[in-house]
Amino acid sequence: MSRLQAGLIAFVALVIGVYAAINIAPPSNINKTQHVSTYPQARALPDFQLVDHNNQSFTPENLIGHWSLVFVGYTYCPDICPTTLAELKSIYPELQKIPTDFPIQVVLMSVDPKRDTPKRLNEYIHFFHPDFIAVSGEHVQLFPLVRAMGMMYSMSESTDNPNYLVDHSSSVVVVNPKAQVVGRFKPDFAVGKLPISEGQKNTGRYAGNYVPIND
Repeated sequence: MSRLQAGLIAFVALVIGVYAAINIAPPSNINKTQHVSTYPQARALPDFQLVDHNNQSFTPENLIGHWSLVFVGYTYCPDICPTTLAELKSIYPELQKIPTDFPIQVVLMSVDPKRDTPKRLNEYIHFFHPDFIAVSGEHVQLFPLVRAMGMMYSMSESTDNPNYLVDHSSSVVVVNPKAQVVGRFKPDFAVGKLPISEGQKNTGRYAGNYVPIND
């Protein structure tokens, strides 16, 4: 396993553990680390109506009851999207071993609805892993959702050009089982410096005790 893969697994484990700890202990008791980008408070997501790679409706209900790793991109992305999905594929078996009562799912959110039809998304996402989910929708649905996740995207050129590119954030956002954003992998994430054993230790302490708290 590469240092990057180990670092990503440790980060996910720590985000789950840290978020659980925030719910059962004062924030002052949490040791902050430069390798974990968590929000002081969970961020609620706006209501949204998207369509997944099976041409089925995808709403906040599809996030509830899961830890979700959400990545913004598009299938014609030449670099960061396939690279990130390949890394997530590599670490996915280890992610499934993280001790939590809520399963972890990977979601690609395409911000290129013009080209990324459900059929296109289905073919693309299954190339990486059959369990991965790909969704898209109209920009009126996508833009406020992406912004609420702390990310952005924009069309870098006219979509009249069949080979147009889309500028987008490269973070992987962590969404908790209440469909709230709690953290993310930063693009400048310092890989390899966070021991995997530390992530497992924190997860073992907190993740098993995570219980969603009613607002």
